[in-house]
Amino acid sequence: MENEQLKTFDEYRNQIGVATREEVHRLGYWHEAFHCWFISKEKGIDYLYLQLRSNTKKDYPNLLDITAAGHLLANETVQDGVREIKEEVGIDISFQELIPLGIIDYCVIKEDFIDKELANVFLYKSEKSLDDFTLQEEEVAGIVKAEFNHFVELWFGERETIKIRGFEIKKDGNKILIDENVGRDKFVPHQIEFYKNVIQKIKEKI
Repeated sequence: MENEQLKTFDEYRNQIGVATREEVHRLGYWHEAFHCWFISKEKGIDYLYLQLRSNTKKDYPNLLDITAAGHLLANETVQDGVREIKEEVGIDISFQELIPLGIIDYCVIKEDFIDKELANVFLYKSEKSLDDFTLQEEEVAGIVKAEFNHFVELWFGERETIKIRGFEIKKDGNKILIDENVGRDKFVPHQIEFYKNVIQKIKEKI
């Protein structure tokens, strides 16, 4: 995976070359990603679906993240990004079913890891249940859902924790139910402005 070839960009989003995933994160090149947020409406309440990253992941293990997301390879278009949804969470949908939310750039720097992503962000209005998800074991350990309004309040500083419900697949294959309250520290440390930006764009579409 570290040898995957990714397009690299300057700060003006002009492509400047191609580099390996390892180089991209070590040297801090801007690169493309695909993000898809699942949202559903149940009894008049909007729910956002989140993945629990595998504890074997090199980056941000065991933290909550976007429903399905990943890097776009050098030979891929944004439309090819739908493969991430099928690979990670086992839901087979077409690019035409996604609602584009635009490109959001963000940067996370920690020690020798510099993650500068141009994220092509999409929304999927889902009618799937938690039982419909089939997880890619090495990438995703679980799927949970949270009330969208509570997620909004968490990132806008109006509440300390939110309730998440879902499941986790343990290493032995056992499915464990999740029903707990979590704070911001349980989420991948995207910039708060990134979360706020995504929230505003989702609000415009639901």
